[in-house]
Amino acid sequence: MPASPSTVVSLHPYFKVHPDKMAEAKALLPRFVEKTSGEEDNLLYEFTINGDTIFCREAYLDAAATEAHLTNVGELIEEMLKLSTLERFEVHGPIAELDKLRPALDGLNPAWFALECGRKL
Repeated sequence: MPASPSTVVSLHPYFKVHPDKMAEAKALLPRFVEKTSGEEDNLLYEFTINGDTIFCREAYLDAAATEAHLTNVGELIEEMLKLSTLERFEVHGPIAELDKLRPALDGLNPAWFALECGRKL
């Protein structure tokens, strides 16, 4: 299904891995990818690493798909947070979708980025 900038939400978590925990953190990454492989409205899901920071590039069709993903990987996120600190967390998308996510994500203190303009993918 083609995505539209009118609903797409992307999450941008940056995990700063604790000293001597990178091997354990890297071992979690394929488990995250496998766990998300059945998420129908997951548009992008991959990890990049810079030094001791792991970044997850991820995008979802809308707020509902984003919430479904967070529920799906909740236990793995808990494991990752034993090995790292959530150094920065951004949520990008249209304001209507961001507003739907605020109750579930405000506790993580994300930076909220509201979509200004875009084009159909």
